[in-house]
Amino acid sequence: MNITIVSGLSGSGKSIALNAYEDEGYYCIDNLPIGLLETAVEELAGKLPAGYDHIALGIDARSGEKELQNLESILRSFRDQGFEVSLIYLQSSEDVLIKRYSETRRKHPLTHTGLPLVEAIRAEKEMMQVVAGFADLAIDTSRLNVHELSLLVKERAPGNIESGLSLLIQSFGFKHGIPLDSDFIFDLRCLPNPHWERKLRPFTGLDEPIVTYLEEHEEVTEMYQFIRRFLDEWIPRFRACNRSYVTFSVGCTGGRHRSVYMAEKLTRHLKSRLGESVQVKHRELR
Repeated sequence: MNITIVSGLSGSGKSIALNAYEDEGYYCIDNLPIGLLETAVEELAGKLPAGYDHIALGIDARSGEKELQNLESILRSFRDQGFEVSLIYLQSSEDVLIKRYSETRRKHPLTHTGLPLVEAIRAEKEMMQVVAGFADLAIDTSRLNVHELSLLVKERAPGNIESGLSLLIQSFGFKHGIPLDSDFIFDLRCLPNPHWERKLRPFTGLDEPIVTYLEEHEEVTEMYQFIRRFLDEWIPRFRACNRSYVTFSVGCTGGRHRSVYMAEKLTRHLKSRLGESVQVKHRELR
């Protein structure tokens, strides 16, 4: 049986993720207290309705700080029993969480203690750090809408990963903020910038004029070869230690030219070696 724990910050999209897993055929339970986690898994193991062999369980800060600190050891015991276990952690920037709560007029679960919304968000983030520290996959939902998050969760659902390791190559623009869900970040701002060529400005790194321009510069090739060697060296080691997900982000100033080109080229290289377990995402291209 495959067990997926969906956790993270309130307002970051945990319910949307669980709905996406349910669409993929998972047996889902939301807002499960950690104190009942072992009992729930024991009851579900071998007793799931016909057609279910994956479960997704939603866990949040309402379990309390003490229980959250016990979560890692509980998941370790599940693995020792032979279960496949993944923990997905959803997060968003503070300003996005404030905006979401203002728009929906829902109450943050920690405001019942009398904390103002901003302080409740910060208190929860501090409380949840212990969970974020051992998550298999972190997803920054700050710039994702409901449909994009649902699609991303479905694409990276554990049941869809044949190789055991799912890689995401992500392009972004530094001026729009660093992606919170990155395991590694490569800075391409030192490379020649097509933005300063007026005729190239309307294109993106997906277009041939940008590809041609960048490949005329030796330092672009050198940067590609450096990052490729790094990935070729370390990806097998991540797989060897049973990592389920790794996200590599490549950034330039605006996230439309150099980073998009590099993400596409790295993805083609990795797909030739690893197959469909490699995905690419261009954060600034809408």
